[in-house]
Amino acid sequence: MRTLCTIGVVVLTLAACGGPASAPEEQLRAWVAAGVGAAKDKDRSELVSMVSESYADARGNERSDIENLLRVYFLRQQKIALLTSIERITVYADTAAKIEMTVGMAGMNDSVLGLSADAYRFELELENDADDWQLISARWGELGEEMR
Repeated sequence: MRTLCTIGVVVLTLAACGGPASAPEEQLRAWVAAGVGAAKDKDRSELVSMVSESYADARGNERSDIENLLRVYFLRQQKIALLTSIERITVYADTAAKIEMTVGMAGMNDSVLGLSADAYRFELELENDADDWQLISARWGELGEEMR
């Protein structure tokens, strides 16, 4: 369960939001799309490169924890599917941003049912360092429950 939650933090997809996008918002949507491609390809190194070296969250995870969880998750899952909806992207002075989204995650594996699936809400915090958006922190929780 923890692995699936953490995967959701770093594995994101592009979703439609109304209205014209600003340049930073377009960059953030491209960042999300890159995460989806890397997850589909099970490219752990690409996903980890999207996470800041100074990443920390309220659950006590650091960048190395995410890398280890991705390693385990990708070994266990034969196929990964994501269904996301970005509710809001807030950009602060073109150097920081928050993405609020819902992510449905499914993985095909060797378990009894052969499938695991969950849905979560996320609040991702990112910073822009030399035109490179990096995840610096995140909060999440199962759909309908409190985020931590």
